[in-house]
Amino acid sequence: MPQVVTTLLDARWIVPVEPAGQVLEYHSLAIHGGRILAILPQAEAATRYTAENHLCFDQHVLMPGLINAHTHASMTLMRGLADDLPLMRWLQDHIWPAEMRWVDTHFVRDGTRLAIAEMLRGGVTCFNDMYFFPEATAAAAREAGMRACVGLIALDFPSAYARTLDEYLDKGLALHEALELEPLLHTAFAPHAPYTVSAPALERIGLLAADRNIPVHIHVHETAAEVAQFVAEQGCRPLERLEQLGLLSSRLLAVHLTQMEPGEIEQLAQAGAHVAHCPESNLKLASGFCPTARLDAAGVNVAIGTDGAASNNDLDLFGELRTAALLGKGIAGDAAALPAERVLRMATLNGAQALGLDQETGSLEPGKSADIIAIDLGALEAEPVYHPISQLVYATGRHQVSDVWVAGQRLLAERQLTTLDTQEIIQRARSWRDRIAATDRA
Repeated sequence: MPQVVTTLLDARWIVPVEPAGQVLEYHSLAIHGGRILAILPQAEAATRYTAENHLCFDQHVLMPGLINAHTHASMTLMRGLADDLPLMRWLQDHIWPAEMRWVDTHFVRDGTRLAIAEMLRGGVTCFNDMYFFPEATAAAAREAGMRACVGLIALDFPSAYARTLDEYLDKGLALHEALELEPLLHTAFAPHAPYTVSAPALERIGLLAADRNIPVHIHVHETAAEVAQFVAEQGCRPLERLEQLGLLSSRLLAVHLTQMEPGEIEQLAQAGAHVAHCPESNLKLASGFCPTARLDAAGVNVAIGTDGAASNNDLDLFGELRTAALLGKGIAGDAAALPAERVLRMATLNGAQALGLDQETGSLEPGKSADIIAIDLGALEAEPVYHPISQLVYATGRHQVSDVWVAGQRLLAERQLTTLDTQEIIQRARSWRDRIAATDRA
């Protein structure tokens, strides 16, 4: 007698990501209890299972949800606030003043809801965040049913969120403990950068992260000017300082890394550290180029992030896939560098590994959480389809994402969000725009 399952998805193609490069044609994916039960040919699935929800995706790819490895989610409310400016002018004259005036729990809750809605509609099922009031970020993710790694922010200077390092860490540790039983919510320490967090503070954070076995998510070597100033003031490069303090380990997720020396790449590889590559943000702010092909060839685990929408200006991870692949080839001077299957892995399983979640998500395998997206390849702009994985990286837009599941819950159904009120989110975003625009310096 057929086994009853919660959901059975039939698809034209399934791309599980692991094993690498595999494309399964006319297969089905069985989901039960929020987890993947089996992936098998459609004819076999029809005899083995009967489903409460049986859906057919006859011109779609099913694949693991994308993982956005670096975000400042609530900064989506600053999208387009001050474009086409040098980095420090952008920060000092616009972003930092806006943050000082407006950022509170309400800002973060509304901004994160907007970001989550955008990411879900673009096929992102998990995001790794770094921002103030992470409690509000966690609440928004919980409300939406989305998987998130919430950053326990730390800085050496006061903000609306905390006045001292002790207060940052006390609040962060309290949030970490509060989320320990939340199946979709995870934490990472999130010191902003080596130039904004002192050496003693970073050493303390490293010990806390080791004790709790959670990642340390930090901006490193984002611009040449930043590295040069750090060397002038501290007598060493930022990555060297992290190594001195014991943070260069498999828990480290270093964001940006546009300024790299060959020996530093080898250090990252030997330590088992991870890199979050944000190609479009780096391009827009003229920060430099992350040597992704060399990092990948050296065995460094490279994930992909969007950064915040204030500096991107979107949270479109499919766009980042294409940019990462093309930019990587251009920098390497090799058209064979960073093939499509490697870049797709960066935005899925590599992201999960960087967050310590690869046993839970990042690939479609029996026993893993049912974090799945469906991409429609049946439209004129997607035809013909010779190689689905290449199509996903080089010729797919986020508008082709039709359906999204996180832990088996359908959060996007035929392009419609099921747990969030789209019109309310838009209205709140416009209200914030009016307030912020009225006080922004011209």
